[in-house]
Amino acid sequence: MAQGDSSGYRKKQISMRNIPQLEDVNTVKLSFNRHLHQTLVKDRHVATKHDFYMATAHTVRDKLVGNWIRTQQHYYKEDPKRCYYISMEYYMGRSLTNAMVNLGVDSEMEEALYELGLNLEELQDQEEDAGLGNGGLGRLAACFVDSMATLALPAYGYGLRYEYGIFTQAIRDGYQHELPDDWLRFGNCWELPRPEFTIPVHFYGSAELDGWQNTQVVLAMAYDYPIPGYRNTTVNTLRLWSAKSPNNFELGYFNHGDYIKAVLDRNLAENITRVLYPNDNMMEGKELRLKQEYFLCSATLQDIVRRYKTFKSREGGPSRTTFDQFPEKAAIQLNDTHHALAIPELMHILMDLEKVGWEEAWDVCTKTFAYTNHTLLPEALERWPVTMLQKILPRHLQIIYEINARHLKAVTARWPDDLDRVRRMSLVEEEPEKRINMAHLAIVGSHAINGVAAIHSGILTRSVFKDFFEYCPEKFQNKTNGITPRRWLRLCNPGLSDTISDEIGEGWVIDLMKLKDLLPLATKSSFLRSVLKVKKDNKLKLKEYLYENTGVTVNVDSMFDVHVKRIHEYKRQLLNVLHMITLYNRIKANPGVPMVPRTIIVGGKAAPGYYTAKNIIKLINSVAEVVNNDKDVGDCLKIIFLENYRVSLAEKVIPATDLSEQISTAGTEASGTGNMKFQANGALTIGTLDGANVEMKEEMGAENIFIFGMTVDEVEKLRSDGYVPRKYYEANAELKKAIDQIHDGFFSPNEPSLFHDLTNHLLNHDTYCLLADYEAYIQCQERVSEAYKDQTKWLTMVVRNIATVGKFSSDRTIQQYATEIWGATPCPPPKETKTDAKMAPVKTAPVKAAITKPLAKSVSKQKAKA
Repeated sequence: MAQGDSSGYRKKQISMRNIPQLEDVNTVKLSFNRHLHQTLVKDRHVATKHDFYMATAHTVRDKLVGNWIRTQQHYYKEDPKRCYYISMEYYMGRSLTNAMVNLGVDSEMEEALYELGLNLEELQDQEEDAGLGNGGLGRLAACFVDSMATLALPAYGYGLRYEYGIFTQAIRDGYQHELPDDWLRFGNCWELPRPEFTIPVHFYGSAELDGWQNTQVVLAMAYDYPIPGYRNTTVNTLRLWSAKSPNNFELGYFNHGDYIKAVLDRNLAENITRVLYPNDNMMEGKELRLKQEYFLCSATLQDIVRRYKTFKSREGGPSRTTFDQFPEKAAIQLNDTHHALAIPELMHILMDLEKVGWEEAWDVCTKTFAYTNHTLLPEALERWPVTMLQKILPRHLQIIYEINARHLKAVTARWPDDLDRVRRMSLVEEEPEKRINMAHLAIVGSHAINGVAAIHSGILTRSVFKDFFEYCPEKFQNKTNGITPRRWLRLCNPGLSDTISDEIGEGWVIDLMKLKDLLPLATKSSFLRSVLKVKKDNKLKLKEYLYENTGVTVNVDSMFDVHVKRIHEYKRQLLNVLHMITLYNRIKANPGVPMVPRTIIVGGKAAPGYYTAKNIIKLINSVAEVVNNDKDVGDCLKIIFLENYRVSLAEKVIPATDLSEQISTAGTEASGTGNMKFQANGALTIGTLDGANVEMKEEMGAENIFIFGMTVDEVEKLRSDGYVPRKYYEANAELKKAIDQIHDGFFSPNEPSLFHDLTNHLLNHDTYCLLADYEAYIQCQERVSEAYKDQTKWLTMVVRNIATVGKFSSDRTIQQYATEIWGATPCPPPKETKTDAKMAPVKTAPVKAAITKPLAKSVSKQKAKA
């Protein structure tokens, strides 16, 4: 929605009264019929399931719009300090059910659709997952905007509207194939195009004494996405930018009759937001990626400055806007280094366009920006070649050089005889080529830097950014990540949600710490039986899904052992494969010996250019092919690779999981949030002391989690002493046999050398210490099986896991950001009045006659069956 704009203010107040409020089932049915007939221009004879979904979505959106307008009107009136969260990704998933839950209309919607002869689950499956993110980073951003709205913070998300999201993963003959994720092909009824907020973004040109000249322009057009808080009246805005070409053509092409080239050149500009880069942990230095990052930063900063100037002009005063109050009105959070260019961009806007001096502009910048680091992997820390910046953003490179010169002057004054430290802290790296270290730029230009788990923040200050921590320790903080309990428990697991609410009420949905009230119930047999029934029901649903999509029938009484996340070597899916093979070999060696049956489920996408990760997917499917078709194994072990793992599939898998695999090498995972989602849904964790696993263990107690493997210090010592993976291979017969089987083609008989690269790397390099942790992992898995045999003990651990997940709510994380970094306070809009709710009568009789009556037949049949 528009922010900070007085035009049309009164009109919005009036039109708001005509928006239907979903107060009862009949209102829902009337609104549904109206949208089917008038918005979609369909009746039941020609309407498809997708049409019914669209009518449902528009019905829910009507309720959203009233609160959305009211919220933005309130922000306009109060002018609070606003929080701006910038992210290259927002892995939103589906919006329909989430909006229904947060608005509190899910019961009315489901009943109304039932009476219309429709099934809500079937309709929600018509919605495409919003293709705006890769994995954890994007999903975290989605959780955060949900929490900001639930906490009634005046907040805005800013991102890019990718036409094609992360690819659709198809598995063919065990290999990953990438297909286009054309998530917008049927449109998106949740977004609102805002062409009036179209902003010019500049590229190329030359840096002159008076600024930036002779640039090429691409237009950024805004699309607004409503973000409703849970059961409050706040609806915040996620603003996504889409690249558009300027309307003018290159007339020289027309003069030569080359109309086609003129049109194609427009497409080059619009390619900036055409597709989401699928590499979330590996930077390749691509020019398009740099353009995407700057496009987002420039459009967003211009929009934020526009809003600030609008409110300053409303106050009156000097004709030229002053920016001394900018940090008091705007807090900007940079979600990783992707947005470090926002710092020189704000300097450019303030100095070149607003004629602010350097000292004042820099003071505004450092008080406004804060930076969150999300990774410890060296390949994920961005470093842009100077040659590329000189070509695409020459003015910004000039500004970065000046920032660096002033920064190094201050560092040299502090340590005049430590030239090596000055070199390490420079924004400009000289080797192997001249590059700009974007993490250093983000640190220097921000007033707060945070990691996303206690162990991660500690590594940042002790190692990765040690020099900067010694220089400015007051800047560094920790903000342990969290998940929204609305989507990741209330929405995705209604059975468990209702079971919990029956015992302790519904207050936990907005205060997850209240789940601690479940601790006394961890030994109450009736409650444990209820939790077990919910888990069994969820496993039955997943069993049906797996059969329909893979053809594999799984044993619902088996332990569902799940490892779902991006496929990456540091996440160690390959260690899981070694365990699968070890279990298989034990079954083959001792057929008929009782064992705890397992269904091992792996899911995730590999970056298209990541050869090793794609080879791991092929290996998992090859092992599954052998194991699932071996009659000696039967129901004792099944292995399934989930095709096209995504948010909507996670909502099916996580509630059905018994064991959550969080087995990254200690010191590599910044936090993880999948671990928290599984914990909230009653899965026990097997994991290393990495990321948020450390804090999970502290919260629930060591006896309620399965921890194995080396610590961060032990990994560092192993590497410094000279890690020899072959030593572990030779010392463990089961490990040796598993690797030999992979190497010798046991799982790839038609291509015996297929996995040689994997085994050679394990035996000669093993970057992430799989072989060193193998024995501890296998022994820990044996402890897991023993615990699972005693279902009462297992369920007691499950309840204690659920009861201690409160710390890992994104509400807690965002509250800490707001208090300790942003300096922002809630600004809830007033509750809806009767005047607001009053709506003009809608003539629905013709629609009701055309739509509702024919559907009533199927309703009566449904009720009869029920």
